[in-house]
Amino acid sequence: KRGQRIMMKYKGGYFRLLTWLVKKPMYRKYGKEKTRKWIRESNAVYRKMLEESDDIGSDNPMAGNTYMGYVFMAIWKAADGEIKVEDFKKVTQEMMDRPLVKIIKGGNDMNRKEDVEKMSNMLHAADAWQKAHPEYAEKSWDFHFDEKKHKDGFYYYFTQCPLNTFARREGYLDVLPVMCDIDHITASLMHAKLNRKYTLASGGKVCDYWFVGDKMKNPK
Repeated sequence: KRGQRIMMKYKGGYFRLLTWLVKKPMYRKYGKEKTRKWIRESNAVYRKMLEESDDIGSDNPMAGNTYMGYVFMAIWKAADGEIKVEDFKKVTQEMMDRPLVKIIKGGNDMNRKEDVEKMSNMLHAADAWQKAHPEYAEKSWDFHFDEKKHKDGFYYYFTQCPLNTFARREGYLDVLPVMCDIDHITASLMHAKLNRKYTLASGGKVCDYWFVGDKMKNPK
């Protein structure tokens, strides 16, 4: 039953922060009247999405990705076809360029060895949480690390992603690439380049992540 799939309770902080950040770029693209209407109506959509989601664990260290991703998906849904995905990508790119986002996301420099290690430690900790909670193994992200694949940077991949699973099941697949694009923007804020060949959203068997410092030439 769907009631047994409830992932986590509604947390207004994610919704309020992201809608505040994306509001100004949306004003410029769509106007204040439409933007306010879509954001207002997206709150109910957002709550419904959480109710229809698979349970990945309320204290899952990766859960924030779902909370944040659903905000953009809910706004797109509330607009009922008036938001084109390519336009929405530009809106989110503008949002990610805001000073507050740069402060939040821009603390690391992937050209520094210690910051590469910091990312590695963070993701291995998330993987350890997943392994310690096997009851969520079929629903949450599955980490695969391959430290021998590349000499430079940091590499890992997923074969399952809750955002992808939900988007395919509930009709949000068209807008999912917006979230994939945010990965590249986030990388740039960390002075990195994300080299990626595949995404689950585009039909690939994996989502791969190879981060290298943006000053590195000819990474291997």
